[in-house]
Amino acid sequence: MSIFLLILFFILMFIGIPIAASLGISVVATILLYTDVPISIVTQSMYSSMNSFIMVAVPLFILAGIIMDEGGVAEKIFDFAKSAVGWMTGGLGHVNILAGLIFAGMAGSSVADIASIGRITISAMTKNKYPLEYASALTLITSMLATIIPPSILMVVAASTAGVSIGSALVGGLVPGVLIAIIFMCYNYYYSKKHGYGVRQKFEWSVFRKEFVHAIPALLAPVILLAGILSGVFTPTEAAAIAVLYTLVVALFVYKGLTFRKLPNIFFRTANLTGTILFIAVTAKAASWVFEYDGLPSKIATFIGGISDSPLIIMLLLFVFFIIVGMFMDATAAIFILVPILMPTVLAVGIDPVFFVVFLVVLLSVGLVTPPVGVCLYATCNITGLKIEKLSKASLPWILGTFAVLLVFIFVPQIITAPISWFNL
Repeated sequence: MSIFLLILFFILMFIGIPIAASLGISVVATILLYTDVPISIVTQSMYSSMNSFIMVAVPLFILAGIIMDEGGVAEKIFDFAKSAVGWMTGGLGHVNILAGLIFAGMAGSSVADIASIGRITISAMTKNKYPLEYASALTLITSMLATIIPPSILMVVAASTAGVSIGSALVGGLVPGVLIAIIFMCYNYYYSKKHGYGVRQKFEWSVFRKEFVHAIPALLAPVILLAGILSGVFTPTEAAAIAVLYTLVVALFVYKGLTFRKLPNIFFRTANLTGTILFIAVTAKAASWVFEYDGLPSKIATFIGGISDSPLIIMLLLFVFFIIVGMFMDATAAIFILVPILMPTVLAVGIDPVFFVVFLVVLLSVGLVTPPVGVCLYATCNITGLKIEKLSKASLPWILGTFAVLLVFIFVPQIITAPISWFNL
């Protein structure tokens, strides 16, 4: 059953049928051909998957990200980052990374990062003698941080699917996101110095203070969200609602980059993107029911357990597996399909489930920037006009650096799990 469902799903997807429709058709066909179960079980499973308070966070974080994109927040973040690190060797490259890191703590979406900060940073870098390929690759790879740093939408989805604390998973993504950003900055410094990229500028305290003051309303957003979640004042879902309210007030009345006339279009964009994600979610829930009916999770657990019972070996195998999956499957669909299948194995060999969720999301975020289905890769190509082949080649060193960091996490998982324990999450 499970093999038939997956083969049919990939066939339908690769001939151009939308992911959610491909998955839904595959589920219905599998149930009709292999079981006597009433097809109404599909609709019941779909409804139950969305009848969740936790999943409300997804459209709310999407709405907050779009408000920031439309409200002029990106420009303030860029100006502040430029005043802070623009004086260093490879300055605008560092600005690109720092701005992406800050925006990641507000938007939760890699595509939103490309559409807002990405346009600004690529333009600024090319005007200051950085090659277009280098500027575009750095911008593309930095967009991954929005999928890792809280309030990551994918992290919320993965934690909810795995049945682990969303707050723990969000905090778990903070350290990897920051460490990856530091690795990016180190490589940018080395490469820019080697090739003489960029125009150095003088650090000025007066400019830094001015831009910092202007950026305070934007910078407070991730602080409020993370502090509220860590302190237990509000849940991640309530944090999403607060994020919407706060960013709306800032965009309308502080930066004044947003008007009430733009709100209907913002709500439409939110509904469109939310519908895409949640449609995948409901069909994936039905697929998970088929996998459980067929006993696929236990079969996978037995198979992997037969290879090794070492958590280290299992994580190395999953490392390779997730890289391949991320390249060929939408990250949201991969989470909804793979997490229910793999969780029994993860728990059986003693891998921390929160560590597993964070590791999964970070690896799947790489799939957003690699061919053949990387949505951020295509978005960056549309912005810059570069061919996919050139941009992919230019991005390779950054991707290899990300893989190196992830291998370190496999051998030292405490880098991710320790901060979570500090906050008693």
